[in-house]
Amino acid sequence: MCSRGLFIGVLSLSLLVLPDAKSSESSAADESGARVFAAKGVVRELSPGDQTVTISHEAVSNYMGAMTMPFPVRDTSEMAGLHPGDEVTFRLHVTPTDSWVDQITRIGTVSLSASKAQSVVTPPPVHGRNPLWYYHFTNELGQPVSLNNFHGQALAITFIYTRCPLPNYCPRLSRNFQEASHKLESLSGAPTNWHFLSISFDSAFDTPAVLKAYGGSYGYDPAHWSFLTGPPDKISEMARQSGVRYESNDGLINHNFRTLIVDGNGHLQTVFPVSGDFSDSIVAEIIKAAAVTNQPAGR
Repeated sequence: MCSRGLFIGVLSLSLLVLPDAKSSESSAADESGARVFAAKGVVRELSPGDQTVTISHEAVSNYMGAMTMPFPVRDTSEMAGLHPGDEVTFRLHVTPTDSWVDQITRIGTVSLSASKAQSVVTPPPVHGRNPLWYYHFTNELGQPVSLNNFHGQALAITFIYTRCPLPNYCPRLSRNFQEASHKLESLSGAPTNWHFLSISFDSAFDTPAVLKAYGGSYGYDPAHWSFLTGPPDKISEMARQSGVRYESNDGLINHNFRTLIVDGNGHLQTVFPVSGDFSDSIVAEIIKAAAVTNQPAGR
């Protein structure tokens, strides 16, 4: 899960949609208090080791639109006997901090179109030669910000969008930064030369004002955490160089995960290609990355 080399230039979910106000249906609740939604779709990929099943699902009434995404499965026996192309019904459970699917039932089989070939991600050039390193993006305060502004600081970078509805996707990535920043700020002797960057690939919706309000909901400190937006083509190129793939789907966004740790000299130190709770790992990697140009806290 760790990748090293010159990172550089710029470093290196999932889909949110508000409840359908026109629908008269409401979700049920299970014994744990989770909201439960009935859903239907087609299996695209099975990953028992990661305990996920990727499903191209129809619109989930009262919750979100149709799209393709990986769902956590608590009991991997739910995936036994399933294959890509199986048409299934399932239940989606959602709590304030988690989501998962169960009762996956095969009801038929469909022909899958050929999978899109994944592009090969090549290491970006040294930041001094990458135009994106100096390009002025816009932060949540409406200020122009270039990645070169953070030279000498350890960086943690992730990609999100504020309308993401599932708590263990984009919100989980943001909670990781929230928890890691609090731990770093309270840790005796911790470095001060670090910064977190949450980059939105929903430029049309995630304006600086929206990003500021979003950051405020996580109690962010702008001295150590920024939210960036910019022109779609610049965000797309930054994401590509970071190994992030995303695409709009009827106004929603389907994407994979990347949280990157870059040391003070612009070297890519670690990549976390997952969601989930790894705030402690972020803290450990930031301390290591900051040591390159460390400025110890005066405590």
